[in-house]
Formats: sequence, C-alpha cells, structure tokens
Amino acid sequence: MHALIALMALVTWQRALAEDTLKLAIGQRGNWENAAPELGQKAGFFKKRGLVLELLYTQGAGETLQAVISSSVDIGVGVGTAGVLGAFAKGAPVRAIANSTTGADDLFWYVPTASPIKSIKDANGKTIAYSTNGSSTNLAVLAFNREFGVQAKPVATGSPASTFTQTMTGQVDIGWSSPPFGVSDLQAGRIRIVVRESDVPVFRNQTVRLMIANAQTAEQRHDVVERYLQAYRETLDWMYSDPAALNAYAEWVGISESLAKEVRDQFYPKDNLRLDRLSGLDDAMADAVSLKFLPAPLTKAQTDELFKYYAKPSK
Repeated sequence: MHALIALMALVTWQRALAEDTLKLAIGQRGNWENAAPELGQKAGFFKKRGLVLELLYTQGAGETLQAVISSSVDIGVGVGTAGVLGAFAKGAPVRAIANSTTGADDLFWYVPTASPIKSIKDANGKTIAYSTNGSSTNLAVLAFNREFGVQAKPVATGSPASTFTQTMTGQVDIGWSSPPFGVSDLQAGRIRIVVRESDVPVFRNQTVRLMIANAQTAEQRHDVVERYLQAYRETLDWMYSDPAALNAYAEWVGISESLAKEVRDQFYPKDNLRLDRLSGLDDAMADAVSLKFLPAPLTKAQTDELFKYYAKPSK
C-alpha cells in the first residue's frame, strides 16, 4: 500500500514537472474577449495541454505591449494592431501569434445622462478617454477626430472602472468602456453612448487587436505556444457552447448570468474572436500611418516576419 502511494506521488510530481509555464499580460480584467485564459485555466483546458498560465492584468494594451517587449511576460492578449505594427517597425521583439478580436462591436464612449454632449460631433474642445498609449482605444479616439472633424482632447484614463470614476466626477468629459463594464449603467439610464468604435467604417471588419508573443518565446518555445493556442481555441468553443462557461464567467466578473449572456451575444460574436482571423491589415496599416503610430507601411518582408508564427486555421 505504501509503495502504491509513493508511486502515485511520484507520477503526480513528474506530471507537475512536465507542465510548462507561460506568463501572460492581459488588458482589462473581466472583459469577455480576454476571458479565455482565466476561464480555460479554471476549467482545465490549459492543464490538459500541459500548461500553467501566470496571468497579469493591465490597465490596457499599451501596458500589455510593454510587458511583452521587456520580456516580463511571454504573451500579450488584446493589443491594438496599430501599436503592434508601430512597435515592430521600431525593432521591438514582438511577433503576432493570433487574432484577439476583429470588428468593432464592443467598445463604446459615453457621457453622464445630464451631460450637454449629445454625440461625438459635440466633442470639440472636450476631453475624451482612452486606456493607454498604443491601445486600440487610443487609435479609435484619434480616428474619431479625423472621421467626424472634431478636435477632442485625448486623455489616458486606464481601465473602464477608473475611467467611469473620472467621467462621472467630471475629470474627463467623455469616458470609454468595454462590456460588461458600463452595460448595467446604460440599462439604468445613468450614462448615454455618444459614439462607438463601429461608427468608424474602416474598423467594422478590421482586426483591431492582436495576440502577441515576445520574439524569443515565439522562436524558442514554439511548441509551447502552439499548445497554448490549441487550449485557447478549445476554451473559446466551450465559452460559446456550454452554459457552465457563462456561469463561470458571471461568477468571476460578479454579474448575473443573463447579463453575461447579453454581453457575449450582443458584443462579442464568436467569429470575431477566431484565432486565425486576420482582416483589413492594409487598412490597419494605413490607419497606423495616418494617425502616426507607424512612419510607413511595413514591407512584405517585415509583414511576413511579424506574422511568421500566426495561428493556422483549426483542423
């Protein structure tokens, strides 16, 4: 009996040794788009692939990008495409490994209900929030000024929670949010939407956020990254098919299951999160140049190198 217990302990210890650890930086804790690592780890999908994830939540894509560049983490989730292009062009050791989200169904900008601002066209001279420098919200705010001919003043405000406080206390005129944060306040009439990212036509079918890896991780731990992407893909399938996933998400974020379902179904179509999806790259590059994230479009050789390890379609 003692020998059997010792053998089982040895097997468990060997399995633990066999697991590979990946460090992740993830923008916006609680965002459905970026929830797969948290939910998938708890549900065992990553463990099944021999992986342990160490999760670091950031205030936004700019912080996430910097964590990857500095090698503080292996992988960054939800990083603005323009920021990735710009960093790579400057020689940053990053590689795009998958789509985080395509399309612009989620992000919205709002004001307190009593605000005199009725639409983005009233934003001239007003302050407008974005998360961090180099993020997709940063790009969107600059695009609003260009698209609607206004001169709103961009202000970095961090997460949706900190942005909400600054907006409701008048420190910034127009706040930004990403579901589920802010949805219940919209429903209760405490805030009003004045513009969505999807109001800029070019964003509607564009890969606006990427999943990236530090170049050394992508090159030297390619098998580990591949297993991570397999587990991530399996987690996404579960998140859109099993009611247990909605329950797990609702418990994690602290919202009702009905609100969790509304957030998933209305703001995050599954196809937009498909890892191998890459849409509108030429438009993304043109936007990055126009809004001064990128000095010039990447050459074909540069593009091929940046997307060298990009997720292949699932079989």
